[in-house]
Amino acid sequence: MINIKNEHTSLRNDSVTIIILCCIPLFMHLYVNIFAGYGYFRDELYYIKCSGADQLSFGYVDHPPFSIYILSISRLLFGESLFAVRLVPALASSLTVLFTCLMVLKLKGKTAALFISSVCVIFAPVYMGMFGFYSMNFIDIFIWSVAAYLIIIIIDNDKLSDWILLGLTLGFGLLNKIGILWLCFGFFPGLIITEKRKVLLTYKPYLCALIALLIFSPFIIWNFMNDFAHVEFIRNATSGKYSHLDFKDFILGQILNMNPAAVFVWLPGLYYFLFNKKGRKYRILSIIYLTSFAILLINGHSKAEYLAPAYTALFAGGGVFLEKLSAEKFKWLKYAVIIPVIILGIVIIPLAMPVLSVEQFISYSKKLGMAPSTSESKELSELPQHYADMFGWEELAQDVSKVCLNLSDEERKNAVVFGRNYGEAAAVDFYSNKYKLPKAVSGHNSYWIWGFGNSIGSVVIIIGGNKEDLLILFENVEQALIHTAEYSMPYENNIPIFIAKNPKVPLDKLWKDIKHFD
Repeated sequence: MINIKNEHTSLRNDSVTIIILCCIPLFMHLYVNIFAGYGYFRDELYYIKCSGADQLSFGYVDHPPFSIYILSISRLLFGESLFAVRLVPALASSLTVLFTCLMVLKLKGKTAALFISSVCVIFAPVYMGMFGFYSMNFIDIFIWSVAAYLIIIIIDNDKLSDWILLGLTLGFGLLNKIGILWLCFGFFPGLIITEKRKVLLTYKPYLCALIALLIFSPFIIWNFMNDFAHVEFIRNATSGKYSHLDFKDFILGQILNMNPAAVFVWLPGLYYFLFNKKGRKYRILSIIYLTSFAILLINGHSKAEYLAPAYTALFAGGGVFLEKLSAEKFKWLKYAVIIPVIILGIVIIPLAMPVLSVEQFISYSKKLGMAPSTSESKELSELPQHYADMFGWEELAQDVSKVCLNLSDEERKNAVVFGRNYGEAAAVDFYSNKYKLPKAVSGHNSYWIWGFGNSIGSVVIIIGGNKEDLLILFENVEQALIHTAEYSMPYENNIPIFIAKNPKVPLDKLWKDIKHFD
């Protein structure tokens, strides 16, 4: 009777602890979204465009469709203000901590393990950044944590219902981002080389794979119908903007992205699943991590953040392992791990979340000796790319609107705006109601597939480029103004906006030559 009462007390205490831990990242992001932050991120504007009723599809050049449908529903419920767009990522940050805690409980961890693992998730710079704006990446992190939790349950119970849930999770994970394939590539071989191989003699894992494939199939079909556009995008991105990344960048990025102090949690977590007497029952989780690590490393040009979703399981395992060590031998160990992660995490927060004004951030980063960085081969100014890409979009729409006002009524009816990339085009489309702008077109990624509509291209407002090149294509080209945007990416600042008239080549014939998927 006493044991039952103690168990109920422990469960109640754990529930309170988990709720508190889940609220921390949620409140952090809500605070930034309400009281701090910068403007819309480049990709957010593009995702909003993709989620419009006219653009909803089974696929897009640079991503599968699941995140777009989630955003479409979110816009319907909450609108498209900056706070509304970033509400779902904020909620997902809380749910990711929740599933990390659930993994800890399934691994027989207690309060200390809950704190250790959750603190690592909350103060991982890459998680703070990814949950701070809308993209497919925050969903990817959340789905990996759900999948890892279900894998632990399957190892313990092997129920058909859990296999079905895992199939659904992997399917929607693939429909969100194909990086979930790394998890699949580790999971099924992991079954073969562990004692769970017997399950391969049953229909459960194959049903799981079939469910995942069926859910993912719309994107496969879309690629067949669009000349494997996503494959072309991946190939171009790897050989182009990510070509400067190497093995050193990828390996070092694992330490920096996840919080350098957290290495003393996730490495023990890897050890726990591989070698510990109690932990190696769940070796599949370590095999998934190592397989994913190897695939991305062998690729040679992988962004370090691609592996970020795999760490929630290692944090859970590391938390349980360190808790046991702390209870048996080193009582100080849990504090020695948690405190540095929190302190370093707090120091890093301004680098991952826009909690400071721009001027304060620039001063702060200089004091830390942190130069602006980007994972792409692009010039930077005073801000890292993930911040610089939040500046200048409304100003761009305003400048394009000024150019439009110089056109006659008839010219405005036939005009289109041409953006060099999806950020410029999406900014024009997003602010079109506020500033009465024409339709935007671009040759970049999904904008190229959407085409130029009914426009004959008699009047084109062109963002960027140079007059000499444009005169090859148009009879008349005039520079209308120079767009400036402080703090934006350098290639989005001090760019000319042209009015081009009377194309020498019809837009439909020119279109195939301006495609760029990257």
